[in-house]
Amino acid sequence: MTTLRTTPRRGRPPKATAQDRDIRAELIRSGLEHLTEIGFTASGLDKILKKAGVPKGSFYFYFASKEAFGHAVLNSYANYFACKLDSCLLDKAYTPLKRISNFVDDAKHGIARHQFKRGCLVGNLGQEVDLLPDSFRPVLIDILNSWQQRIADCLREAQEAGELALTADCDALAEFFWIGWEGAVSRARLQQSTKPLDSYVALFIRGLGC
Repeated sequence: MTTLRTTPRRGRPPKATAQDRDIRAELIRSGLEHLTEIGFTASGLDKILKKAGVPKGSFYFYFASKEAFGHAVLNSYANYFACKLDSCLLDKAYTPLKRISNFVDDAKHGIARHQFKRGCLVGNLGQEVDLLPDSFRPVLIDILNSWQQRIADCLREAQEAGELALTADCDALAEFFWIGWEGAVSRARLQQSTKPLDSYVALFIRGLGC
């Protein structure tokens, strides 16, 4: 995955030492909360800094700009989400198609736990990509491609297990899955219900002809 390499250029060091607080990590966590709820363009630094208890001068000690900060948050989210995908899709205790359903169940619990306020950061940024710095577009595409590859690999395992026809185009199905998934997440937030996620995965699995 291509990410923006950042080197702090200005700003004063924070008063607390690195041993006392991992301030960079706290800023990223605060950024994740705001960006998954309201997106990048509408997220001002002031609220993010206030949540983390960090003055603006210290922010620039860690990040050269809001763009650099956005990339750090996006990279953190992508790594976190990839781990969640792998924990479900690589779990050999379940059949391949059941692993996909398990991922959906896990995602349902997550979105409900946050009271339907947080969506998929990649999906959110994709919707406002024309308003973002150009550096975000290739990174978002790379992330989505990596997610698609994971689903495609799981579907190929389903073929080997006899759950899916050998003639099925796993790459195309994986792309279709993520296109529909982002819409289902958006609809779930709108309705404040996990029903759109249930409906989507049921139709996706049914469409596989299983």
